[in-house]
Amino acid sequence: MRLIKSDRTIQALKPGTKRLTDGAGLYLLPFSKGDNHYWRFDYTYESKRKTLSIGVYPETGLALAREKADAARASVARGEDPSSLRKEVKQSISKKVDAEKRAKRGESPLGSFEEVARRWVDTKRHGWTEGYGHVVLRRLQMHVFPLVGYAQLKDISPKMMLDAFRKVEACGHLDTANRLREISSQVFRFAIAEGLDLRDPCADISDALKKPIVRHRSAITNPEQLGQLLRAIDEYSGSFLVRCALQLLPHLMLRSSELRMAEWKEIDLDNRLWYIPAERMKGPKISKMGKPPHLVPLSTQAVSVFEDLFELTGRTGLVFPSQGRLGRCMSENTLNVALRAMGFDSSIVTSHGFRATARTLLVEVLRIDESIVEMQLAHSVKDALGTAYNRTQFIHQRLEMMQSWSDYLEDLKHNRAKIVHPTLPKFTPVTDRLKVFEKRREEIAT
Repeated sequence: MRLIKSDRTIQALKPGTKRLTDGAGLYLLPFSKGDNHYWRFDYTYESKRKTLSIGVYPETGLALAREKADAARASVARGEDPSSLRKEVKQSISKKVDAEKRAKRGESPLGSFEEVARRWVDTKRHGWTEGYGHVVLRRLQMHVFPLVGYAQLKDISPKMMLDAFRKVEACGHLDTANRLREISSQVFRFAIAEGLDLRDPCADISDALKKPIVRHRSAITNPEQLGQLLRAIDEYSGSFLVRCALQLLPHLMLRSSELRMAEWKEIDLDNRLWYIPAERMKGPKISKMGKPPHLVPLSTQAVSVFEDLFELTGRTGLVFPSQGRLGRCMSENTLNVALRAMGFDSSIVTSHGFRATARTLLVEVLRIDESIVEMQLAHSVKDALGTAYNRTQFIHQRLEMMQSWSDYLEDLKHNRAKIVHPTLPKFTPVTDRLKVFEKRREEIAT
């Protein structure tokens, strides 16, 4: 039974009038919050009394208010909560509006692979080196975002991800394809940790990609050949900066990038020490306690080269500034190009290969403890506390090792090395004896 006769009844209300009930839970609150009249609907859902706002009079007239109340009653009869349904509709509209705004700004939809991946990268950046973070995002932008970037994570199947990775694989980049699978898998796990109800489709395709063949970078481990290379570097007729960089690489046991990006403020020539900031060292992660700088003791030979360089580039801030690019360091291909120009192709040596050279000869020839060599190479140490003490651990041994290594290189360059490198004899298969037996038979027969 309807209790409010018509809209005229409402229009005739005077200030101070109390609640006007229409029956079955629908009522009007006259002059609430000023001169406005507010419709409300009371209902019971799961044994709880709830109130739903229906609208404001006169925008919502009596007929419309009753229609909305009837719809709410029908929802309750179906076992649905009208308030929850309204929130869902509002959220849906809000998401649609937000999606339109993001689209106008050129941004990916919320919950899409690209949107989640970019948030994952931003979350992880603080624990990565700057270069590693750039590489991760660049790989996603080139190979994954164009294919599945705008797809919602819950809608992405293993086949969709596999198709994206196989396009990279088809170009011969097997290592990149496998790394993309690992990166994408971390994006899905990040979303799962945030509460999304889904599973990682990349886990189902780990065996569907070709495994890359591990190829070590070329390095000279023969002392005689190393001496030839050192002499060739001293005679290099190209850029003075490049020659100095090539002269330093064998002595410092660093990656070429760590040398190229060197800044003078990191180097103490008086005490023969160089502290390379942890964020510039290779590797995506920095420990929770924070990684100390990597210590590079400088031999007298290395200091001499740095002294010459300081006179030329000391005011620039960079040890190896780029020619023609202000504020940039020497490019990554410069050193390898110089090695090729001297007649040493990539199958013989690379700028990165000097680390393998040092690792091999220091242990095999100079008999330096392997753990000290590994520490100087900035490789991971086995004990949990090792990272925290890398800055000073084995400091005296490392200082002595770096000087001994430079002295050995100097001896090789001048053909005066007295240490003999152990070499294997030329391989002669026992089957070669058969040729001798056959020759003897022929001699006897004749």
